[in-house]
Amino acid sequence: MKDTIGNIPSNLFYSKHKKTNSSKPKINVVSLFSGCGGMDLGFHKTGFDIKWANDIDEKACETYSKNIGDHIVHGDITEIDYSIIPKSDLILGGFPCQDFSMIWKRGGIETDRGNLYRNFVEIVELQNPLMFIAENVKGLLTANKKKAIKQIIQDFSVTGKHGYFATPHLVNFANYGVPQLRERVLIIGIRKDIKECFEIPKPTHSPSNFITAKEALKNVEKVKYNNRHQNIKKRTIEKLKLIPPGGNFTSIPKDSPHYVRGMISHVYRRLHPNEPSKTIIAAGGGGTWGYHFSEPRPLTNRERARLFGYPDDFIFEGSIAEVRKQIGNSVPPQGIVPFAKKIKFFLEKVKHNVHQY
Repeated sequence: MKDTIGNIPSNLFYSKHKKTNSSKPKINVVSLFSGCGGMDLGFHKTGFDIKWANDIDEKACETYSKNIGDHIVHGDITEIDYSIIPKSDLILGGFPCQDFSMIWKRGGIETDRGNLYRNFVEIVELQNPLMFIAENVKGLLTANKKKAIKQIIQDFSVTGKHGYFATPHLVNFANYGVPQLRERVLIIGIRKDIKECFEIPKPTHSPSNFITAKEALKNVEKVKYNNRHQNIKKRTIEKLKLIPPGGNFTSIPKDSPHYVRGMISHVYRRLHPNEPSKTIIAAGGGGTWGYHFSEPRPLTNRERARLFGYPDDFIFEGSIAEVRKQIGNSVPPQGIVPFAKKIKFFLEKVKHNVHQY
């Protein structure tokens, strides 16, 4: 991958040609609900050996295979024979989040999609890895009157031979160098027989030095992949002209024929050039695409990818809407790298002393 993302130094990523210390034990990884590979890319570039991955979205699997490896299996996790999954030290995954989201009507653990986390639990139980990381939306912490997160933590605490100490961490990826105010929950589980303690990495950024949208999008128009502009209606352009950088539909005067009534804050939301982007969402109709700060138009998918910290040579497969979904559902790869680095150090130490366990 390139050494910069826009004009942002991507030294968080290991060089493509960097030699790893062969004397250190390899950390084998299985990835579930992998999507296009945002989380996996961060771990892959940090030196983890990802043995197997899975997702139900065919285009996301094509993107993953093109950029990370052909070890991804396209299919419904509920129909996959778990015995084909190779043994792992670490399991990663972002089980489907729509039922826990702040935006959608939440059914949580009472729905089929909400219950897909149980497949994650079952595979952890079967594999008995040293550690797991499960990613989800912020709304998981309050879903079902906070019963969902309690149930999930309880299920992990007793699963497998030893059970897991599972801790939810609310992470704003802007604090780890991503040009987007993206809050997500990382549930990090450590097998209970492991004596070493694990602490998440300290933030690398704060509001005083957040990466801004303008920095992230510098020279983005020169990237030839996934940079196609979307056709929009003339009326939408006129709406956007009434909204200043950093504003949304509420900036439109109420007496304007372009005024939009009764919407939520992410509708017709334009980037502010001197701030990180607000959360980029995966799907939605008119007004939800995210809009440029200096031009009255939706963001291109390459611009969205820059706001997640994807390298410019990471190529997404699919239509504009399909790629938007892949990016919007993913973990920012640049933001997960500090976690991957610390987890690598932790697990190498654990594996070195594995005879103790």
